[in-house]
Amino acid sequence: MKTNRVDEFIKDPKKALYKLAWPMLIAMLVQTLYNVVDTAFVGRLGPDSIAALTFSFPLFFILIGLNSGIAVGMSSRISRFMGEKNKNGAENTAMHGILLGVFFFTISVVLGLIFIRPMFNLFGATPAVIELAVSYFSIVLMGSVFMFTAYIMNNIFVSQGDTKTPMKVQVFTLLLNIILDPIFIYVLGYGVKGAAIATVIAFSVGFILYSYFLHTKSYLHIHPQNFTFSTKLIKEILMVGFPASLMMIVMSIFLMIFNWFMAKFGTEYVAAFGIGFRMESVAVMPVLAGSFAVMTLVGMFFGAKRVDLIKGIVWHAIKVGLLYTTIIGIIFFTIPTLIYKIFTTDPAILAIGTSYMRVIVFAFPLMAITMVIGRALQGMGYGIPGLVINLLRTIVISTPLSYLFVFVLGYGYLSIVGSIVIAAVIASIAAIIWFEWEIKKAVA
Repeated sequence: MKTNRVDEFIKDPKKALYKLAWPMLIAMLVQTLYNVVDTAFVGRLGPDSIAALTFSFPLFFILIGLNSGIAVGMSSRISRFMGEKNKNGAENTAMHGILLGVFFFTISVVLGLIFIRPMFNLFGATPAVIELAVSYFSIVLMGSVFMFTAYIMNNIFVSQGDTKTPMKVQVFTLLLNIILDPIFIYVLGYGVKGAAIATVIAFSVGFILYSYFLHTKSYLHIHPQNFTFSTKLIKEILMVGFPASLMMIVMSIFLMIFNWFMAKFGTEYVAAFGIGFRMESVAVMPVLAGSFAVMTLVGMFFGAKRVDLIKGIVWHAIKVGLLYTTIIGIIFFTIPTLIYKIFTTDPAILAIGTSYMRVIVFAFPLMAITMVIGRALQGMGYGIPGLVINLLRTIVISTPLSYLFVFVLGYGYLSIVGSIVIAAVIASIAAIIWFEWEIKKAVA
């Protein structure tokens, strides 16, 4: 794809949404499946190994959050430059995004190596689980340089309207990870550590492929000669990206807190929660893909000064998201035990997970609303709304409610899940109000 597709997308926004979303769906599904595949293979090693990945996942989510924030801020600005038909500005933004990714990777490694063990201990992991979690996450941390740069490159393609190239790269690296996981975990006997090694190798291959395709398939030419240092560009990237990173980090902290709450009931509860969260991520992945497609389109429309197209495409994406999440929620409600058996045969985890899943599905449609609106506002260059909505859903409402239910009133673990649903209702209402307000401001 070596043309600017803005005019094509303006001509038929709904067609553009689906054209961008379906390859992105496959790519994001693949990205999520990195952790699902690790969990599926490691799950046969026992509850301690599953718990180790569960405790590691929030820290891994922090890495993704830092990376995603830079990528989102960069993508938003590139899309708006594309709408303005400013190719030079878009290319310079892409170079700034790559350099910011390398910078934040360096900070992440230094802080991660210092705080990794205290963090696992703080959130209730047993000594045996801590050792497994440290062995897994320390390897992922050192290899995350490939994850950071590959994800930035992924978003360079997405922001210019090419979602097929990232899809191809991520499908290939997932297949590679699936092949390598059993070799390193079982054949070579590395256990949990082997899952991390396989993941890092897959990341590094993805980085090589993205680098190649940027030279051969990209409309934007990414080269140091196109780089002109700009504090204004860095500020614009971070104005959207920093709140987006904080949003992901808040989610990671939220997961750590909920691991701690679940740990009060036992390791099996942590394992059940970890598996459930991964399956939720897969379940809502089409909505997330659609929301990123919305962000790209909204950025282009906003840059092209076609605010009239933004509201229609956002509400169309929300309606589709509500329909899908309702259907997938019914499926998950009906056969939760079969879903959990993909990862474990432990009777205790199956029983806990079945009850968990039959409550959390009520939050799925509400997630669709907040995801689409949050990304749409990022596309317009507004990073704060998504952060505030996420804070409202997690830290402000769900966390204190869970603490009240479990530690004050003495309710069971399902009260924690109930608090998530209650918070999702409030956050979705706030998101709708905020979006309508920003659209009125843009039109005025």
